Amino acid sequence: MPLLARLASEARRAGGGLPRRFWWLWTSTLVNRLGGFVVTFLAMYLTHERGYSAAYAGLVASLFGLGSAVAAIGAGVLTDRLGRRPTLLAAQVATALFTAVLGFTDGPVAIAAVAFLVGLASNASRPAVSAMIADLVPAADRVRAYALNYWAINIGFGASAAVAGLIAVHGYLTLFLLDAATTLLCAVVVFVKVPETRPEAAAPAGAAAQAPQVGLGTVFRDGPFMAVVAVNLLLALVVQQGSTTLPVDMGAHGLSAARFGLVISLNGVLIVLLQLPLTRLMEGRDRTALLVAGALLTGWGFGLTALAGSSAALYALTVAIWTIGEIVTAPTMMALVAEHSPARARGRYQGVYSLSWSLASFAGPLGGGLLLQYAGSWALWGGCAAAGTLAAVAFVAIGRRRPRPPVVDGAALPTPVKTAA
Repeated sequence: MPLLARLASEARRAGGGLPRRFWWLWTSTLVNRLGGFVVTFLAMYLTHERGYSAAYAGLVASLFGLGSAVAAIGAGVLTDRLGRRPTLLAAQVATALFTAVLGFTDGPVAIAAVAFLVGLASNASRPAVSAMIADLVPAADRVRAYALNYWAINIGFGASAAVAGLIAVHGYLTLFLLDAATTLLCAVVVFVKVPETRPEAAAPAGAAAQAPQVGLGTVFRDGPFMAVVAVNLLLALVVQQGSTTLPVDMGAHGLSAARFGLVISLNGVLIVLLQLPLTRLMEGRDRTALLVAGALLTGWGFGLTALAGSSAALYALTVAIWTIGEIVTAPTMMALVAEHSPARARGRYQGVYSLSWSLASFAGPLGGGLLLQYAGSWALWGGCAAAGTLAAVAFVAIGRRRPRPPVVDGAALPTPVKTAA
């Protein structure tokens, strides 16, 4: 069976029984990621096209990440207060606007400021999309749904990265404008095909007013949930090394940038090819066992990098191992977060979960770089293996505790149904 036909068959099998509105949301995600050119090529644009230093490009990337961190919290609150749909639409329109503006912006201060706004707007959609999936899909099917959404993200990323270099030959401004256009198209799909999914929208009049309110303080006081966020932060710090210290380590062992490109491209290729078949194999499996396996594969996949030396093939093997860990962990974690989230506070919970990724984008490159420079590659990759092992132990402890409903003003919020993934 041809590859594309096999992927289509796996998609039909994996997506069977999911709501139509979920598929329109999935389509909007795919469209958005197919045009996600700017983030991938921003550093190259700043250094090669505009002539700025690598240090300045790193500063801009940090400001982009800072905007993402602010959005994780702010957009989570807006997702619950204003609704999923208006928050998502506002984020997409703002992202399109700021992306287009960035293409015309000149001067280091102005570019840095607009990059911050692009990071702020683009990450503001994440809590809304994650909450919508939890609203639309029954608990028993959420791992499948999040896996399919993750698959769409990686298909779009891989395709956009492949063609962006060809488009950039005709001018980087074309990349900015096409990115903005696809983001607007994503907003149109949501506006036309995806209605509001917030539970209060369908609740009887006055019911929402009688229910206990959930603030950010409630989320941060939810111990079991914050334990999940902390473990995800630990794994995210490890995953960050794939795009930061891994190329540095490969270069130190005499491997070229082209070799790194080929090795790291295996990550996207494997996710596109294996996400759906592995998701089908994961159905009905114990969720804690999946998370433990994913954490060990991620941590020790990176840990084995210490043995790669100057062999591109061994580096590729390590990438394959931690990619499988990523495939197993990512959708299972999203379903776990949805389980811990009361329906009326899904935006806030998803925002705090998203914050762990934003924090990792700050601390991961910095910590990994310092460890590699001053302690050596064995310390860095050994630390990754230790972090993966610690995360696996933590998942065992989390799996033994049923999530407790947060308490607001003496009243317990409804506990989400616990299901095995």
